[in-house]
Amino acid sequence: MQLTHEENQFERKTFPITLVCDHIYFQQNIGSLFRIAEAFGVENIIFLGKDIPLTPRKINKTSRSTHLHVPHLIIEETKDAVEYLTEGNFEIIALEIANNSKPLKEVIIPDNQKIALLIGSEIDGISAELLKISNQIVHINMFGKNSSMNVVQATSIALYEFTS
Repeated sequence: MQLTHEENQFERKTFPITLVCDHIYFQQNIGSLFRIAEAFGVENIIFLGKDIPLTPRKINKTSRSTHLHVPHLIIEETKDAVEYLTEGNFEIIALEIANNSKPLKEVIIPDNQKIALLIGSEIDGISAELLKISNQIVHINMFGKNSSMNVVQATSIALYEFTS
């Protein structure tokens, strides 16, 4: 028998993970990122960029009201995000295919340290400035012809790996 939302046995838990969204602007993705962040107990979300479209009516279709429950902030300038992350004592982990990236299953999650998971824009990925400050750069091994996947799907896979 399928359980209702109220009947599930999942433990409520928050992980010291900050999701850093580098210039993500598609409202369906923004809503879905709230939903997946809430599902995986992410502490907060940082949206990096100007004019991030956080219109509740538009993102609620995919967020299912989780945008009301996940703390978030907007940082407009990359240099300010770099300062926030480097001064915040985060283990900065970028999810990006790069010449020095390693498979996601090889990620090292340090004990008792806050994690900043960097995810990139739908068009350009993660900026060079953010990749430069990353402690680890990880990618998801893919076996088809396509070399990338939707940012929300990739984030879901990474958060599952980080929290399981």
